[in-house]
Amino acid sequence: MPLVTIEILEDAFTPEQKQDMIKKVTDTMVSIEGENLRGVTWVKINEIKGGDWGIGGKALNCKDIKAMAKA
Repeated sequence: MPLVTIEILEDAFTPEQKQDMIKKVTDTMVSIEGENLRGVTWVKINEIKGGDWGIGGKALNCKDIKAMAKA
């Protein structure tokens, strides 16, 4: 059955935002695969420690993500 994995930086999103991600990704998958598969559509969120993820050669942390979201 479908398994969608979301990788985010630890503490960059609130529990409510993570729940919203799970709901919306599930809804999107169900819109493609059909309502009968909702109960077996898995969404998993992996949180990566700040500094253990980088883009363009620069390590990112939670503060960087929150600043990008505000910009």
